[in-house]
Amino acid sequence: MAGRDRSITLRERMAYEAARIMVEQRLNDFDRARRKAAERTGIFNRRHWPSNEAVQQAILTQRRLFLGPAHVRDRQDLHDMALQAMRTFEAFSPRLVGAALTGAGDRQTGIELFLFAERSEDVLFALLDQQIPWEQSERVLRYPDGQRCPHPAFRFMAGEIPFQLIVLPLRALRNPPLDPVTDRPQRGADLLEVERLRAEADSAYRFEIGT
Repeated sequence: MAGRDRSITLRERMAYEAARIMVEQRLNDFDRARRKAAERTGIFNRRHWPSNEAVQQAILTQRRLFLGPAHVRDRQDLHDMALQAMRTFEAFSPRLVGAALTGAGDRQTGIELFLFAERSEDVLFALLDQQIPWEQSERVLRYPDGQRCPHPAFRFMAGEIPFQLIVLPLRALRNPPLDPVTDRPQRGADLLEVERLRAEADSAYRFEIGT
């Protein structure tokens, strides 16, 4: 096998194994998953390790293959829950980000939203108004200029679905942080885009079940 073809084959094998580990062990750390995959496969040369994007694509492929309609139904449910939350926090220009947007997540990984406000207290007051119990934490996000900035985050449960609201300053609407998977600006999906994705999921579900 030619060297380039062999490298592609090894990357695909590693991506599949890392994806399986992330799904089975509910990991969200790509590098840790790759290290575990290397131990399982014996592929220790990092030149043959897949990118975060390749692993995420392998997760999507496995979910479609092994879960079928259940995967589509989970995605529908996540979009429904995200839409409810986005309408509740519409004043903060919400954006759906993360695994619930890409389709790589499930009910356990939950939903992440970017909210935009000059004061995180404004989001806190909105949570109080909705009588939503929350836990406050912090998320450190990386920006295109190399800065790593901490941002307030509010976690809560909506039924069985975990939510995380990450509060960014208004200027981040024009200069969003980098996506940890793709390393590109993480603009997310606004309310109209999520509504469109929800409609597409309906069509996909009908196709899967043959109606």
